[in-house]
Amino acid sequence: MSEKFIDLFAGIGGFRIALEKEGSKCVYTSEWDKFAQITYNHNFNDLPEGDITQINPKSIPDHDILCGGFPCQAFSISGKQGGFDDTRGTLFFDVANIVKHKKPQVLFLENVRNFIRHDGGRTLNTIKNVLDKLGYDVHTSVLNSSNFGVPQHRQRVYIVCFNKDLNVTNFEFPPPSYEEIYLRDILEKNVDTKDYEINRTDMVIKGNEKLLANDLIAGKRLRPIRVGTINKGGQGERIYSPEGHAITLSAYGGGVAGKTGAYLIDGKVRQLTKRECLRVQGFPETFNFPKEISRGQVYKMCGNSVSVPVISKIYQKIKSVIN
Repeated sequence: MSEKFIDLFAGIGGFRIALEKEGSKCVYTSEWDKFAQITYNHNFNDLPEGDITQINPKSIPDHDILCGGFPCQAFSISGKQGGFDDTRGTLFFDVANIVKHKKPQVLFLENVRNFIRHDGGRTLNTIKNVLDKLGYDVHTSVLNSSNFGVPQHRQRVYIVCFNKDLNVTNFEFPPPSYEEIYLRDILEKNVDTKDYEINRTDMVIKGNEKLLANDLIAGKRLRPIRVGTINKGGQGERIYSPEGHAITLSAYGGGVAGKTGAYLIDGKVRQLTKRECLRVQGFPETFNFPKEISRGQVYKMCGNSVSVPVISKIYQKIKSVIN
């Protein structure tokens, strides 16, 4: 069976890559950011529709699976009733409206880890109540990309919902695979990284004797390993080893090494290259950014994206249930 899916808040297509790899077919895409639209079209020959709030849900093709990494927004009523209208004025309302009209078998959603605690937990509870009333059993789990074959510390909450007609009351998310992969394994070779280097007089590299004993000789760890600081060591001012994992790519992170973090590589401190950002999100080598897309936009889009291998492993579990 070849499932049909729609790709909402599609970004640069991480969900699509994962699901198409498993043999499923994308029948509709929505993404409002113009640079993400250009990049998506460049790679999939499919230009996403824009603002989801302006799209008539009845015009969306029938589909089996609805995918999306929707933005985290507070609800004005904060779930007092737990009903459909509690989400009005937020982008989740538009997701729920599509679900109400199209009734897909599965919803496959992703959000930041803090989404669980957002607005004192009321945001998640409202969403669960809405989806329950729309006829779905809701399952959530926080997974870290570091534990699923991606050299990036990235904790995200995944929400998988099954139409109650399927009677899936106990869904098991994939267990960690703990694959031995480190940042050094995905670094670009024989490329000029001069533009990515950070040259400052206020950089401090820790003496790494203890670090080596604790982290490297006694077994590399699937997490970032901090080896230094820039300035006062605030956000975007920490230096890490390529023998560990990258920090979470961020769309809006500040500091001199904002969005990717800084790494001590071959004696030089630098940010990650565009290709390395794609690699720590598990994108295939065939994926490319158009030449007109700036480095800053690349960082933002990679920071907003999903880790493809994590999506793939969850989707394999979903398919085993619905098939």
